[in-house]
Amino acid sequence: MSDLNDPRVLFAAERTLLAWNRTSLSLMAFGFVIERFGLFLRYVAHLPGAPPTVTLQRVSFWIGIAFIALGAWVALAAIAQYRVALASLRPVEIPPGYRTSVGIWLNALVAALGVALMLYLTFS
Repeated sequence: MSDLNDPRVLFAAERTLLAWNRTSLSLMAFGFVIERFGLFLRYVAHLPGAPPTVTLQRVSFWIGIAFIALGAWVALAAIAQYRVALASLRPVEIPPGYRTSVGIWLNALVAALGVALMLYLTFS
């Protein structure tokens, strides 16, 4: 439990949540790029004298999906950590009328979109 009685503690926790949000988005974007690298390998394979790249395409697909899944998991883990931080705050540390759930909903939306991206890439 915090003994500072200062709303800056809440804002620091929220900045940390948003930093984890950026991290999860970066992981998902990196995973998407890796997954799409398999598409590039498929085009390169059609060049004369190019070696077969079926195995590399499969590897890039699964590594990309793993990064996207990691990004979604990071967004959910950040929500859990933020909720723990919120539970440790006293009412005086939360400004009146301040909505602490906005960051939670944002991270939940990012996690849901990450799962949707994984499903799209897997089944398309």
